[in-house]
Amino acid sequence: SSDLGLGEGERVLRVTADTLNKLLGLSSETLVESHWIGPFGASMLRLKRMQAGAVQALDGVRAALAGQVLEAQAQAALDDALRIVEQCQQELSQRTSEVDEFGWRMGHLAQRLYDTALACRMRPFGDGVGGMARMVRDVGRALGKQVRLELEGESTQVDRDILEKLDAPLMHLLRNAVDHGIEMPQERLAAGKPAEGRIRLSARHAAGMLLIELSDDGAGISLDRLRVEVVQRKLASAETAARLTEAELLEFLFLSGFSTRGEVTEISGRGVGLDVVQTMVRQLRGAVRIQQQTGQGTRFMLEMPLSLSVVRSLLVEVQEEIYAFPLAYVNHALQVRAEDIEQLEGHQHFRFMDRQIGLVSARQILRSGGAAPAAETVCVVLVGDHDRLYGIAVDRYVGERTLVVQPLDPRLGKVQDVMAGALMDDGTPLLILDVEDMLVSVQKLVEGGQLTRVDGAGAAEQARRRKRVLVVDDSLTVRELERKLLLNRGFDVAVAVDGMDGWNMLRSEAFDLVVTDVDMPRMDGIDLVSRIKADPKLQGLPVMVVSYKDREEDRRRGLDAGADYYLAKGSFHDDALLDAVEDLIGKART
Repeated sequence: SSDLGLGEGERVLRVTADTLNKLLGLSSETLVESHWIGPFGASMLRLKRMQAGAVQALDGVRAALAGQVLEAQAQAALDDALRIVEQCQQELSQRTSEVDEFGWRMGHLAQRLYDTALACRMRPFGDGVGGMARMVRDVGRALGKQVRLELEGESTQVDRDILEKLDAPLMHLLRNAVDHGIEMPQERLAAGKPAEGRIRLSARHAAGMLLIELSDDGAGISLDRLRVEVVQRKLASAETAARLTEAELLEFLFLSGFSTRGEVTEISGRGVGLDVVQTMVRQLRGAVRIQQQTGQGTRFMLEMPLSLSVVRSLLVEVQEEIYAFPLAYVNHALQVRAEDIEQLEGHQHFRFMDRQIGLVSARQILRSGGAAPAAETVCVVLVGDHDRLYGIAVDRYVGERTLVVQPLDPRLGKVQDVMAGALMDDGTPLLILDVEDMLVSVQKLVEGGQLTRVDGAGAAEQARRRKRVLVVDDSLTVRELERKLLLNRGFDVAVAVDGMDGWNMLRSEAFDLVVTDVDMPRMDGIDLVSRIKADPKLQGLPVMVVSYKDREEDRRRGLDAGADYYLAKGSFHDDALLDAVEDLIGKART
């Protein structure tokens, strides 16, 4: 009894976990349903204001008729109407007050019921970490180190499912701290530290979340050596790496396999298995962060919900439906200006923190209708990690909410891109998105070349204020050179990596001009011109063939295929290309 925090004389009953889960689920539904009273009370207040308006209107009628002789029957009817409306107003005021009072009591009772049901699933944090102090001593002794584990917040209540799933990541972090964080006794003494290393593990509740901190007073992490390793692994350029903040640099340690090599272990050993730790914490809908002070120690902070039955979420709207992104999977929520969205390699991108971020429409992923209408800014939810980071474009942000998770009917099986359901305060149902599943869906769309623009026809018309040019070339250098030249002249430019890519883009997007190379894999420029001129919808589209080898055969083949212009040019240091473009379609602005 004492271990469970029970008082003298209290009884312990054996209850199945399934029964507790059902109890918590029912109490969660009760809590959500109780929130319906608030909007209903607000509607009663609106009705009360309307009723007050009716009273004023009748008073106005009586004032307007003052001094006029009315028939007795008409005067009686007017007096009755005014009396009845005033009685209705008094009755409505009383009922509104009663609904308000009932809503407060119901909400308070539902919250107590939910809290009590939740408490049935809780266990003290100390129950799950009782054997860790001995493990730390044993590992330290095997390595010839003196280490002591200090526990704080052992009585902090933690959901039993979370406590069980925390065991593996906490054990991993503790072994790492002993093995690579804490120095040998002679090193510590030389650095002016006590010979015995100290690791502190604490748990507490804060702002409706469970916070677990694991810190040590060991060697910390050498940021300079970590920065070098990031560059050597080609995860960032030297220039970008030099600008990374400490927090951004430490995020690289969570990359899969980042620290499996000896060199990184020599940095600190912190990265060994940290991708696994992060994955397990995310499964608990939580997040993990690192802080360090070189030579002084490292601190890991794990933040997660108090229970898996609730999830803190970012609510968004997509095609007039509400969806929830679990906050544990949201890196940033941004407002990206439409003019900052670029079309590169057939896909839309925007720059964020010195990176090109691929942009994908949530409407396309969720298969929920056409593209979004044009807007000056696009709401973008940034999800994923370093090697697969994407921006998901949504219609608008609704807000941040704590949702009670409602599992989907198991007969549905695994619903693609969806984790569970939930209800908003007013009872509106919504779906909680499975972000990991969404990232797989995005990868499939990218690999299949099926990504569409995040904006629709309205945005396309807005973009056509500047004439659009498609540059088709298999050379990245040439593509970028032509793209920048045309952009600087005011044109809107998209690029394709070869004839096949260009042909696919032409069938899905509108352009004013195509500039194509001749020699390309999959489909060469001559074949592309032939297809364009044979297509009833595209045959009027101007096409310029650019040849870098200046072969007469290319010129003849291009013109015979129907090209409107042939340009032989080895470089574009002058305005030959731009003059030719303007000869064909005029100035950039429509």
